[in-house]
Order: sequence, then structure tokens, then C-alpha cells
Amino acid sequence: MRDATEALIVIDVQNDFCPGGALPVEEGDAVIPGINAAMEDFATVIRTQDWHTPGHSSFASSHDGRAPFDEIEMPYGPQVLWPDHCVQDTPGAAFHPDLRDVGAVVRKGFRPDIDSYSAFFENDHETPTGLHEMLRAGGIEAVTLVGLALDYCVAWSALDAAALGYRVTVPAALSRAIDLRGSRAAMLDRMAAAGVTVL
Repeated sequence: MRDATEALIVIDVQNDFCPGGALPVEEGDAVIPGINAAMEDFATVIRTQDWHTPGHSSFASSHDGRAPFDEIEMPYGPQVLWPDHCVQDTPGAAFHPDLRDVGAVVRKGFRPDIDSYSAFFENDHETPTGLHEMLRAGGIEAVTLVGLALDYCVAWSALDAAALGYRVTVPAALSRAIDLRGSRAAMLDRMAAAGVTVL
């Protein structure tokens, strides 16, 4: 068992991000057995859940003439437009059935006008999700981040965690990437530069 000051953060292991889903990450479901095993090593486990409103502003379908994976400017900065995914109370937003039902759940991306990659902040980098406060209240000093997708929600969570002063580890074997326009390599470099330990 890990030290009580360490937490495992399981990012967005949801049906829509797994094969057959609306925004599938290649081999996204392959990480689940390893994540389930890792859960046994941590006293504190928190799962995050992408939880979008219908017609969310990050969906390509909400922008006339736009296609999935186009990039636009939003008031908070650049935004990739995604296929409709992880809509609240739909099967796609549910956790993958093989993922162990362990730990607290933090929902993100539920504000209709702003996306949320990071488990700590919405994409404006200001609006908190409540995760940081939860971890601090539990005396957590180090986080291990696993799940989907490595180059988006996992990486942005890792960067924010490092900026907030946590010791951060990302075991790449327990994550998979979308790799949109070289995003996997770019975000691995950014995490390393921020002091994140990528295994």
C-alpha cells in the first residue's frame, strides 16, 4: 500500500472514450485491468467523469460549418471541437463497466460554455473543479494520474497538479493517447519540462 499522502486519480475511463464509443481512444479499454490493480495500492482513489450538457460548446455539432477536430478560438483560448460525447446521463458518459467502482467521483465539463480537460480546472485555467480542495483536505501531497486520454485530460491534469505543488507521476502504460496532430509527443515533452515523472 502506498503512503497515505499519495492518491490515484483515474481520468475519464468512460464508455465514449473506449472502443465503440463516440470519441474512442485506440485501445482505451486495454488500460482498465492495470488501473484496477493500481487501485488496490492507494488508500485514496478519485475518478473523474467528463459530464457535458447536450449541445456543449466544445461539440463540433454546436458550430455551423465545423467538423470534429477543427480548432477554433473561444473566449478562454484555443479549443478543439469534438464529436458529441459524454453527454450527461447517457450510456456513453458512464464509467466503463469493467472499471472498479472505487473512490470519490469528480465531474468536469458540465458548464455548457467551457470545456474541461484538466481534473483540477476548466479550460479557462481559473474555474476549479473541486479536486484540489478535496486532495488538500485529505492531506495528499503526491498524485499518480492514469486513464484517458494521455495527451489531453491526463496531461492537462498532470500539468495543473505540478503547478499546484503536487509530486506528479504518469505511468504511460496505464494511459492511451488520441495523438491529434502530434499531441502525444508534444504533451509528453510539456509534462517532462514541468517536472512530471512519466514512467
